[in-house]
Amino acid sequence: MDRPGVVNREDDRELYGRTAPEPDTLPDPLHSADGERGYEPVQPRFGLGGLLRKLFAPFVALGLLVVKFGGLLLKLKVVTTAGSMLVSIAAYAWIWGWPFAVGFVLLIFVHELGHVLELRRQGVPATAPLFIPFLGAVVGMKQLPDDAWKEARVALAGPILGSIGAAVVWVAGEATGSGLLLALAFVGFFLNLFNLIPITPLDGGRAAAALHPAFWFVGLLMMLGIVIVHPNPILVLIVVVGTLDLWRRWRERGEAGDYYRLPAWQRVTVGVVYLGLVAVLALAMSGTYVEREL
Repeated sequence: MDRPGVVNREDDRELYGRTAPEPDTLPDPLHSADGERGYEPVQPRFGLGGLLRKLFAPFVALGLLVVKFGGLLLKLKVVTTAGSMLVSIAAYAWIWGWPFAVGFVLLIFVHELGHVLELRRQGVPATAPLFIPFLGAVVGMKQLPDDAWKEARVALAGPILGSIGAAVVWVAGEATGSGLLLALAFVGFFLNLFNLIPITPLDGGRAAAALHPAFWFVGLLMMLGIVIVHPNPILVLIVVVGTLDLWRRWRERGEAGDYYRLPAWQRVTVGVVYLGLVAVLALAMSGTYVEREL
């Protein structure tokens, strides 16, 4: 007796009166050049050439796009500025988050825009702002202004417009009760006040050129004191660059006597604007300072 659930194939053939065909045998059981299977098995290929093609294909495509449209992109200075802004935003967002990073970079942009507008007003060729993460931004001048008076105006235009931008953020923060906007306003005021330290490459160093070379030594001592109290690679870099530029300017001051020879009213104007900005920014920082909750 058959076991329940087990099919008897002999009885099945007799029941239907015919013999079931034998299934085809695949692959060919005979030995062949491809082995006992009768075919060459499909195997993944890890050739070096294929791997290199996969790695470099995106770069080749990008290179073709640059060759085709590179000239157009270089003419669009906005691409360079926007690209460097995005890189800076990403860098600052890694520390402070995206909302603060976007606002911080925009405040830097407003500051640099003040330099650009004054340079263009004076007819001095200047590049669009180029952002450098953790170093702010720079505006390239293809030539110096005519004299120290005009250089000081270019230098002070950045903190003036930058302070106005921070003030707008302050007003918006007070109107909305946003702690983020108040924090951005405080940082904006601090950024512009820090830039007024009389040492190059900061704006205060260029403004001090219209006052007296002695202010450069004051700025250098101030930066050295800050570095001692708060050691920081960026501050050290400013001290090094400032020291080299101070030495160059001091050594060439005799040859460039006309550049620094200004009427008294121009020196007084620069001094009043400079000290006025320092006082206003210090008060604004006090007004926007928010105690941190621990």
